[in-house]
Amino acid sequence: MKIYDVSKLISEDMVVYKNREEKRIKRTIVSSYETGDYYESRLDTDLHCGTHIDAPLHMVKNGNTIDKYNVSKFIGKCKVFDLTNVDEFITKKDIESLDIQKDDRVIFKTKNSYDTVYNPKFVYIEEDAAEYLAEKQIQSLGIDAMSIERDKKHHPTHKIILGANIGVIEDMMLKDIDEGEYFLSALPLKIKDSDASPIRAVLIEDFSL
Repeated sequence: MKIYDVSKLISEDMVVYKNREEKRIKRTIVSSYETGDYYESRLDTDLHCGTHIDAPLHMVKNGNTIDKYNVSKFIGKCKVFDLTNVDEFITKKDIESLDIQKDDRVIFKTKNSYDTVYNPKFVYIEEDAAEYLAEKQIQSLGIDAMSIERDKKHHPTHKIILGANIGVIEDMMLKDIDEGEYFLSALPLKIKDSDASPIRAVLIEDFSL
């Protein structure tokens, strides 16, 4: 059994969406060994920063919150598909020949995993691909993009996927992951009424109980 950590490192200098200052992590030292006999710190973070899960509320008015998600969407067998040949966006044509079945947990590896700075032209998912995945009734969708869509008015891809009750995992790190089947563990924090949650996502190869 081999475990792959596919989460981004959370730090004050990490790459954030559109390099927006308000997205950056802020960490405060509450107590240190120089000032007391214990160490304690606080973290101020956008919940969509780093590897995270979107809840439907993020883009669907009155949608479910992160604490209402069925966590089985994010733990269990999954399929990783290598789409590093895709240059700009993932369409239905790119994925309709893949072995994607009802209730699958699907992860797309793209060129995004090789970016070391913010790339405004990151690979994203087009609406026709989103509709295809919704029709397939998959459980969850993971991708190595900071968002499943880019600069789309009214966010149609998000609304299609989240509206179909498909769990969304964004900003995974899949550089060292080969195409194939794995065991996924990517559980969200149980935050009341939240639109998202940071996660520690791992893929396990040759997993057996």
